[in-house]
Amino acid sequence: MNARMYLSRLHLPQELEKAISEAGTNALDRELDRTLAYREVRALAEAGLGRLRVPEELGGLGLDWVQTTEVLVELAAQDSNLPQIFRGHLAVQEDALWRGSDNESARSWLERFGAGELAGNAWTEPGQGGFDRSGTVLKHTSRGPVVNGVKYYTTGSIFADWLDVTARDEAGYELGLLVRRDQPGVAISDDWNGFGQRTTGSGSAALTNAAVTHYEVRELTDRFPYQTALYQHILLIVWAGIAEAAVRDIAQTLRVRKRTYSHANTLQPASDPQLLQAVGEVDAAAALARAQVLATARALDEAFATRKLSREEQDRAVDEVELATGRAQVALHKPVLEATSRIFDALGASGTNRGKSLDRHWRNARTVASHNPWVYKARIAGDYRVNGTAPVRLWSVGEPQETQKV
Repeated sequence: MNARMYLSRLHLPQELEKAISEAGTNALDRELDRTLAYREVRALAEAGLGRLRVPEELGGLGLDWVQTTEVLVELAAQDSNLPQIFRGHLAVQEDALWRGSDNESARSWLERFGAGELAGNAWTEPGQGGFDRSGTVLKHTSRGPVVNGVKYYTTGSIFADWLDVTARDEAGYELGLLVRRDQPGVAISDDWNGFGQRTTGSGSAALTNAAVTHYEVRELTDRFPYQTALYQHILLIVWAGIAEAAVRDIAQTLRVRKRTYSHANTLQPASDPQLLQAVGEVDAAAALARAQVLATARALDEAFATRKLSREEQDRAVDEVELATGRAQVALHKPVLEATSRIFDALGASGTNRGKSLDRHWRNARTVASHNPWVYKARIAGDYRVNGTAPVRLWSVGEPQETQKV
């Protein structure tokens, strides 16, 4: 069962199904021209993609994580950049859901998202910044709190209404801030130059005395406790969609291919058993990725279900979902990367035509695999098995201020 067949079971609003389908129409052209999907992102938001888990009474679709994942895998099969664009938004939405609609601030955010507003990510800092504390700083002025700093990998922010910004205050507390994107103090650049996931808008954001309203300032550790697991889950979804797109493209191309070799098994490539084997291997990798990502979605649902339970029960569920997403990352990186390379075994040299851009599947998968390196996740899983060491939750990246011995 492919991603679209999963999607049909959810009975989504017709306009959302249409927006997802149409998002793939010009995906190849966007890749070739490196054109950002402003129109497609706005169409998806207006159709409901940004409110998948918002309760129905607040304008959302009220989906759980398994159902949300089915939707996002299909979107990733259309264009793997798109779910990553919504990654930061989904995390902010999850935090509001964790606090619950009876919380005034959380309810106001759920209502915004129910009305179609979007949030983007602005956590990581270039160079030294952000290793053990944010280089971005919140300070209080006579006009109210403002934030100053530079962020990178600001995925989705160029399309968004709000930026989810990490910063420290003057007392050194690490905070999560929500900053209005449309204001003079915010400048976002599309300067991401990676060879894959080229249209996620994952560039830099410069914050210069950008205004922050008081109720949008909270300590980062006060947010929902499985933040990093959720971020990783979206990348797993992207992998699953890439694998599905790869098997779709290889099958469609082989189906109509006429050229063959004099030493091939059959005169028609579509019936050559060795080429069919190659397609079957890619199909199996796509099925594996889809099954794995739905399993991690169930772990997310289980973690979310503990929000009103004891801290001990929450910690247990959070450790499980952190381990689940980490294991999936370790387990899937080789099969997905191999599957996106196997395309060319079935199609020969003509498959490398730049106009087809079939290499984008490998480039995109390789780029996603380079986020949150899987080697660390493998070590963490092993440490848990051998020593019972709890998995790492919130972490940061940057240059250490001084060399420390391990």
